[in-house]
Amino acid sequence: MINTKEAFKPFLWLCIFAAAMGFLEAAVVIYMRRIFYPAGFGFPLQMFDPSLLFIEWLREVATIIMLVSAAVIAGKNFLQKFSFFLYSFAVWDISYYAFLKLALNWPASFFTWDLLFLIPISWVGPVLAPIINSLTMILMAVCFVYVQKYNKSAKLELRELALIIFGGIIILYTYLIDYSLLIAKNGFLPDFFSLATNQNFIALVSGYIPETYNWELFIIGEALILYATWRFYRRNDF
Repeated sequence: MINTKEAFKPFLWLCIFAAAMGFLEAAVVIYMRRIFYPAGFGFPLQMFDPSLLFIEWLREVATIIMLVSAAVIAGKNFLQKFSFFLYSFAVWDISYYAFLKLALNWPASFFTWDLLFLIPISWVGPVLAPIINSLTMILMAVCFVYVQKYNKSAKLELRELALIIFGGIIILYTYLIDYSLLIAKNGFLPDFFSLATNQNFIALVSGYIPETYNWELFIIGEALILYATWRFYRRNDF
């Protein structure tokens, strides 16, 4: 007989771990905003010193490595490890925004624009978008682990995996398109690896404020991922 409590025990510890990481992430961002945005964070962005930017890239990579490591330890097979990574990432992200709201009363609304990541270029979008992504990740993780507890042979089919990847790429596109176009349309592609020291690019970024987010594409990406998750669940109905 399946012990449901024992089966979902990893979620509790991963939640605690990821929430603590979310607090650490928020603390770092609070310090950075006090230094770079003393009047409060907003667009246009302030360019980092190249050495600090490199350290920030490494910090982001280290964060992902920690989340992956926790998932690998908690999971017993690929699908569980993948599920626990999605869950940890989602709790980390939601906790991050929750702690920022408590400490800085930011964001002002779910539609406030945020700088999400910096690798390889700036990811930007309204706060609501990554929160929706995170809730979707939690749903996926619980669904996958729940199904596999009753059917240990359950695996994602190639079609389902392809839908998840394609949906993720579409969503990623909505986050990257603003600064990608800024780089491409203004002829900065040949200098991509030296953008942090390119004065013309710095001047351009210092005056750029994103205004429109492609919610239509975002919804399509989310729909593909949710369909793949639903298909997996129905295919393994018990």
